[in-house]
Amino acid sequence: MAQQDSKKIFFENLSGAGKAIAVLTSGGDAQGMNAAVRAVVRMGLYVGAKVYFIHEGYQGMVDGGDNIREATWESVSSMLQVGGTVIGSARCKDFRSHEGRLKAAHNLVQRGITNLCVIGGDGSLTGANLFREEWSGLLTELVEQGLIEADAVQKYTALHIVGMVGSIDNDFCGTDMTIGTDSALHRIIEVVDAIMTTAQSHQRTFVLEVMGRHCGYLALVSALACGADWVLIPEMPPEDGWEEKMCEKLSANRAGMKRLNIIIVAEGAIDRNNKPITTDYIKNLVVKNLGFDTRVTILGHVQRGGTPSAFDRILASRMGVEAVLALLETTANTPACVVSLCGNQSVRVPLMECVQTTQEVQKAMDQKRFEEAVKLRGRSFENNLRTYKLLAHRKPESELPVSNFNVAVLNVGAPAAGMNAAVRSAVRVGISEGHKMFAVSDGFEGFYKGQIKEIKWGDVGGWTGQGGSLLGTKRTLPAKHVDKIAEQMRKHNINALLVIGGFEALECLLQLYEARGTFEEFCIPMCMLPATISNNVPGTDLTIGADTALNAIVETCDRIKQSASGTKRRVFIIETMGGYCGYLATVGGLAAGADAAYIYEEPFDIRDLQANVEHLTEKMKTSIQRGLVLRNENSNVNYTTDFIYQLYTEEGRGVFDCRKNVLGHMQQGGAPSPFDRNFGTKISAKAMQWLSQKLVETYRKGRVFANAEDSCCLLGMRARALVFQPVVQLKDDTDFVHRIPKEQWWLKLRPLMKILAKYKTSYDVSDSGQVEHVIHSRPKDSDASVAM
Repeated sequence: MAQQDSKKIFFENLSGAGKAIAVLTSGGDAQGMNAAVRAVVRMGLYVGAKVYFIHEGYQGMVDGGDNIREATWESVSSMLQVGGTVIGSARCKDFRSHEGRLKAAHNLVQRGITNLCVIGGDGSLTGANLFREEWSGLLTELVEQGLIEADAVQKYTALHIVGMVGSIDNDFCGTDMTIGTDSALHRIIEVVDAIMTTAQSHQRTFVLEVMGRHCGYLALVSALACGADWVLIPEMPPEDGWEEKMCEKLSANRAGMKRLNIIIVAEGAIDRNNKPITTDYIKNLVVKNLGFDTRVTILGHVQRGGTPSAFDRILASRMGVEAVLALLETTANTPACVVSLCGNQSVRVPLMECVQTTQEVQKAMDQKRFEEAVKLRGRSFENNLRTYKLLAHRKPESELPVSNFNVAVLNVGAPAAGMNAAVRSAVRVGISEGHKMFAVSDGFEGFYKGQIKEIKWGDVGGWTGQGGSLLGTKRTLPAKHVDKIAEQMRKHNINALLVIGGFEALECLLQLYEARGTFEEFCIPMCMLPATISNNVPGTDLTIGADTALNAIVETCDRIKQSASGTKRRVFIIETMGGYCGYLATVGGLAAGADAAYIYEEPFDIRDLQANVEHLTEKMKTSIQRGLVLRNENSNVNYTTDFIYQLYTEEGRGVFDCRKNVLGHMQQGGAPSPFDRNFGTKISAKAMQWLSQKLVETYRKGRVFANAEDSCCLLGMRARALVFQPVVQLKDDTDFVHRIPKEQWWLKLRPLMKILAKYKTSYDVSDSGQVEHVIHSRPKDSDASVAM
């Protein structure tokens, strides 16, 4: 593998010439599988390999014939936004027999295929590995039967396999998220939000059954994302006598002015004796003990359906490209690997290690070692469970510690979906830690005007699913009103501050930090949670609200593409928000299948615009007669959206026509996505625990005094972990003029978008390729398991 300089490896030097790659989807379908298939096909063709579809999973491999067809660039067009799997999937008995695998090997060898990309669950991947191990034996048998020439054994010595996990249950150890999980959560949350409005009207209790025969991930995360009253999952059966406890909780919530109850049950929920807990059992229990009007809703296959979320499209596209790289790099003795996600990085893990850990979870559950089952599921799962327990179950006043500390929470900057989930989480964790929580309305403007009042546990009920900012938010910075703010802090005796907001929130904390020299009131622990749709805050890979905005952009682009496909030969220019940060345009472009995305971070000139027009002119000669171009609002002061629109219109005259669309504030609105609800909830809980710890550490002689750098931090997600970083230290990483970080991880995704749109480009793959091992204490590592 040639290297262009000592450290960097560029994938242009990896050639697929002479190789044949086949891609199949197997087992249960999951949204995003098509995005993975598309990425494998296009990346494979890009490096010069032949790529084949195997239709109907392993069944198609056994039956051969027309089921194995060569793929072209155009044959995967318009797949990105389609749910399920376009190439079909089937449960296959034949492949389990030696006979079946012999037929499959024959079908592959005839076409010279020795590279397989399998997208499916643990069953499908185990089958692929067995096939790989038997490969040379199968070829020898085929020679003996006279079905293939003897030299074929030498020519096709080894079968290379790379897996991607497509499963809505997220039940596979070794990856934080499987393809399809995020989309399934979208379906569940859409239903729960809809049910909540009717339950509210009638004061009803709803029992919802979600999928997950052996894994409670969907139930747990959706309970966390909608603030359900009770959740039942197979990994953590409730203690004996749970029925009484649950009824007490439901009636206590009703007494506290709550008009509805939501109970979420995983279809595989069991009690301590491994006896199933059904939705009907729960319904009858509630009706008999409490007399509440109760309804059951079983979500069923709705969860598998619908269009994939932005997260799943990006995850699947990244994994598909990584899978092709892995196939190009494998040798006869590399073990089969799975391309997976750890925090925010794609990694490769040995296939069989993942499968074994996944099977151990089931064993632990069968043997009633439930604590261990939760641990084996990984830190992400444990974290979700811990956070859910913390927020859902309110301790009686008598059991709460009393800290005598007052903590204030406020929102700063523009509204972002998920802010309310973060506030709810902070308030409830703060109360559990024994603090008095204060809510400040309208940011620092409300602060100096004295709009500060105590906020209680019940006040934040139902906040998780609300978009925007319920506390109200303003862009006002504190510098001008420092004296008045200090006075309010004295008046309410505020001992710690949690600021939830975007780039302004960072500027606010820096100003308060500077003011510590003059006003001792600011010598208290302060923490900032990054929340803005633009994802332009230094010190974090992701901000609360960016995922929701991305989904809004992608949903609109899907509709626009559909309109363009109908009219034919039409190119749309779409302007996204984000200030000077090109995150929404780039990642939105990758998720929507855009042809180009113009951003400030990657300067472009008239020659680039010309090249893009020529590229689209070529594209119009194929069967894909539509184009999609995204432009970040501040990408260039002179090449405005209008300018680009007019240029494309003029240059494309006679070949294609143009339309433009400015998305505007729709990107800021809407109900938060499951990702943002969870991300907000989890990082906010972590921040409150950090503030509590700092309050104890800095309390001396009857008061809190904190003036060290590390008492004024931003909590961000960095690659694989959640990290507290002193805001002063983030100054050097920040371009304050353009309000963006100097280094941005997502710029590495830009070449992917170009490759998938058929542009020749340079792509640095130095940091992919290492195989990592599944460690028992962290089958799904990292607090960062990002949102989820």
